Amino acid sequence: MYELGLYEKSMPNTLSIKEKLTIVKETGFDFLELSIDESDEKQARLDWTKEERFQLVQDMYQVGVPIRSICLSGHRKYPFGSHDESIRQQSLVIMKKAIDLADDLGVRIIQLAGYDVYYEEGDADTLEWFIDNLRIAVDMASQKGIILGFETMETPFMNTVEKSMRFVELMDSPYLQVYPDSGNLKNASLEPGAKNVYEDILIGKGHIVAAHLKETIPGHYREIPFGTGHIDFKKMIASFLAIGVKRFTGEFWYVGQEDWKKDIIEANQFLRSYFPNK
Repeated sequence: MYELGLYEKSMPNTLSIKEKLTIVKETGFDFLELSIDESDEKQARLDWTKEERFQLVQDMYQVGVPIRSICLSGHRKYPFGSHDESIRQQSLVIMKKAIDLADDLGVRIIQLAGYDVYYEEGDADTLEWFIDNLRIAVDMASQKGIILGFETMETPFMNTVEKSMRFVELMDSPYLQVYPDSGNLKNASLEPGAKNVYEDILIGKGHIVAAHLKETIPGHYREIPFGTGHIDFKKMIASFLAIGVKRFTGEFWYVGQEDWKKDIIEANQFLRSYFPNK
């Protein structure tokens, strides 16, 4: 048994969240992964009123589709390790609000972007600030029982499970784990001296809470249609299942195509074809 969720950005942004939940159900996915990126529009979700949050919970029950995870990529703009103290403080404000939102919505997992900084140059200071603020974030999450899972990113700071595990082991908390991205892992494995991607996944055994299933090609990380890249989804999915991972999210993007709903249906069929019968 497993669950396969749908990344919110696979659908037009003009849809309401209730409409997106309905699409999830109609296209055969099991849950919605909500996005809170660096845009003002998505950041505003962190300030939803109690009434707005309760309405969304009602929508989930009415449609019959839950929101199981939040992709919190907003830390790209407001990273834990920024040289700017005001940005570091904002990163923790965002973290607390995201944890409170997850708690109110019944979300179990928040996927963290594995960056010390993104729009700045990293150094020893950004690493130290990242660790200090990560410790605060994990403490906040533990109080609410929300699991934080590092996404393996496209930059060298944290593009492998092995690098993610360095911080998981440092924090030594059940509330910080790994939520890797199949495409980013594959591209990282092509670097000189890198581990085989499946060996890298094994390093996270017992600490991987979910996985993004995303297609890539060498040097390109986004908007590659399933089946046209270099991901061996059969072996990738089998590697995750073999170590007990049962939650997955199909990560792909709406890019203005007219037949976007058909693309979602086909993505569901493509990904499920590599799983054992549910």
